[in-house]
Amino acid sequence: MEILVVIGYSLALILIFFFSLGQLNLAIHYKKKNKGSTPTDPEVWPMVTVQLPVYNEQYVVERLIESVTKLNYKNLEIQVLDDSSDETSEIIAGLVAKYQKIGLDIQHIQRRSREGFKAGALKYGTEIAKGEFIAVFDADFLPTADFLLKTIPSFDQPEIGMVQTRWGHINKDYSLLTQMQAFGLDAHFTVEQAGRHKAGSFISFNGTAGVWRKECINDAGGWSAETLTEDLDLSYRAQLKGWQFKYLEDVIAPAELPVLLPAVKSQQYRWNKGAAETAKKNMGHIMKSGLKPMQKVHATFHLLNSSVFLLLLMAGLLSIPMLFIKEANPQMKIYFDIGSVFLLGFFAIAYFYWVAAKKVSPLKTLKYYLWNFPLFLAFSMGLSFHNAIAVSEGLIGIKTPFIRTPKFNIISSKDSWKSNQYVNFKITPSVLVEALLCLYFIAGIGIGIYLLDFGLIIFHFMLALGFGAVSFMSLRPLSYVRP
Repeated sequence: MEILVVIGYSLALILIFFFSLGQLNLAIHYKKKNKGSTPTDPEVWPMVTVQLPVYNEQYVVERLIESVTKLNYKNLEIQVLDDSSDETSEIIAGLVAKYQKIGLDIQHIQRRSREGFKAGALKYGTEIAKGEFIAVFDADFLPTADFLLKTIPSFDQPEIGMVQTRWGHINKDYSLLTQMQAFGLDAHFTVEQAGRHKAGSFISFNGTAGVWRKECINDAGGWSAETLTEDLDLSYRAQLKGWQFKYLEDVIAPAELPVLLPAVKSQQYRWNKGAAETAKKNMGHIMKSGLKPMQKVHATFHLLNSSVFLLLLMAGLLSIPMLFIKEANPQMKIYFDIGSVFLLGFFAIAYFYWVAAKKVSPLKTLKYYLWNFPLFLAFSMGLSFHNAIAVSEGLIGIKTPFIRTPKFNIISSKDSWKSNQYVNFKITPSVLVEALLCLYFIAGIGIGIYLLDFGLIIFHFMLALGFGAVSFMSLRPLSYVRP
């Protein structure tokens, strides 16, 4: 049993270490990135279809449609792809009728069933879309009027199949929870996306705030509901077909962050499980493709990145038995000391987020980083059990329906979500497990002190803090919203 624990713990640390090196590599590429040339405006602006996939979004659908109708673009078609089963459809119908009267090409499109969820709605809309290009915005986004004027010129080469922009956050400072989400997303939308783009590796469409060439979608096989991340799946199928993607870091599409942890969890579950499903579906094609070795490495880390949560949970659970094994086998101390080198992966991750912090907060980088990075790290650790379940289900092949992330129309502390009918709090077994894991790692701290082995105390403290915060916020949603 001791041997199995040592092997499992060591394997988890080694794999986390390699994933950390992958993130470090992206940070290095990001630091070297070129600004590139500014594409010129096309002589004739092509037809663009804007797709708005909506399902029960009565609190935000009006502001979404209002912002899209203000897009400064003449050759435009708007599709409101409405799968709603509540009063959202009535709101949409009224708004569409209003804008049709003043001459806008806007359509209220409803299907007979919600088959395929968001992917099914996008597929249905694409089949009847008039545009040569298709822009997609989720219900929580508020595109600026010049969005298409900034993105369409980037399709200056026929092989460019998709252009992705960076997400902004209209309620970043609403609470500690929204700050943590923004910190993590900003790292993805700076270092990861731009780093992969600079390295010549595959990047992904993030499901919203991007523009597709319709020909690219069709050539790649169209939208598919085989995975929960239809965006990532289509991105890889398209790039494997030879299409090129562009990432515009300096074009920002504002959006609302979820303000309640259950909403964040549903989003995280979908993203992590979908990524695992996409990896399972596409890894074989990637390995057999003619991509360069480094492109295959980046693609592997990209698609399997969510597996880090599974490895983190495994390392955490086994780290406490490791304290006893180390105490009982002093002759193995040198091997444990050598194994500590894999903890250096932490510094690679720290640098990765430091680079992102410099981009997001250039004037107060140190203060911003020292406050947000430790809290984000603990928060991510606290989600490791929840996300590990999602990853495991994705890799095993357990299918679950697409669960939307509820939107709230929450921007400032004056706004309230209490009357939101989509909020349905339930104490799930996973929340109780997270509370028990908090106690488990508090015990780990005590065991380390008792054995005078302080090497893992910070690790156990971060895990205890993370699981404690996540379980508390799941049970007491009002406790972390700023007054």
